[in-house]
Amino acid sequence: MLPFSQYDAAGRLRHLITLDGMSRDQILELLERSRHYLAPNGAMPIRTRALEGITIGNIFNEPSTRTRSSFELAGRRLGADVLNLEIQLSSRVKGETVIDTIQTLESMAVDVFVIRDAEPGVTQFVAENVYDHVSVLSAGEAHLSHPTQGLLDALTILQYKGGFRDLVVAVVGDVKHSRVARSAYQVFSALGVGELRIVAPDALMPNAGEMPQAARFSSIEEGIAHCDVVMMLRVQKERMTQASIPDSAEYHARWGLTKIRLGLARPDAIVMHPGPINREVEIASEVADGPRSVIREQVTNGVAVRMAILETVIGNRRLRGDRR
Repeated sequence: MLPFSQYDAAGRLRHLITLDGMSRDQILELLERSRHYLAPNGAMPIRTRALEGITIGNIFNEPSTRTRSSFELAGRRLGADVLNLEIQLSSRVKGETVIDTIQTLESMAVDVFVIRDAEPGVTQFVAENVYDHVSVLSAGEAHLSHPTQGLLDALTILQYKGGFRDLVVAVVGDVKHSRVARSAYQVFSALGVGELRIVAPDALMPNAGEMPQAARFSSIEEGIAHCDVVMMLRVQKERMTQASIPDSAEYHARWGLTKIRLGLARPDAIVMHPGPINREVEIASEVADGPRSVIREQVTNGVAVRMAILETVIGNRRLRGDRR
């Protein structure tokens, strides 16, 4: 059996499971396509019929607000039919296997599966077992990857900084349990940022050998000093079996991004957060809502990126001539 690839025989994107191994040019092409779906502030969202006749199945077995809503809006704004499956209400709870669920939905002519799952490997397993015309997109896999989040974060930085080569980017907080951090590492490494830093308490630092191109800091003050981008991460208590971290108030006192700490970064530094935000834990409200925050812009960009990905995989399918 050939090793799994998220590309078709012509090297075109068919699935999106990870950003690992994606080239700079491939990423920049997706970011440029995403920009076409960004409307000016206050304008009506951009809509097309590019996916008319296509059916998208959103399958989430973990809670989600931003990712699920933006994938749904992305599909609808492209003219697709969108099916949202509540996994806790589905037959999987009754013992149905993942493949049985997927095959049932394939029989209903679902063309794209958008999957968030707490178990590593589920999205790739599904991608290896669907019809040739079907695409699978990861909406977040365990603690391992969140590729569309990585792309929307890169798009946000591109908007505000114009490029990546000379930037100092700090990813701060619960790096160990964060799929967002891993996809950020992959996308920023591919795009060639000037310096990538991971900043975390020892208990929340990834294992030695992970993210080898990133500089490691165990002090938030040192880690964000002179940074262009400060990306805060949520403390992910649901993924921890045990970790020697303080309570919320103490964590904020030692690791929270406050206005004073932000003053250590460059004057035009931007503040990012993938959401949901634990206010007054990893970030102070006055920073999250402050003039240097681009958190709401990240959410806006999420819809555009997901529209671009959906359009890309269906466009590539049409180039292949794959049919139901």
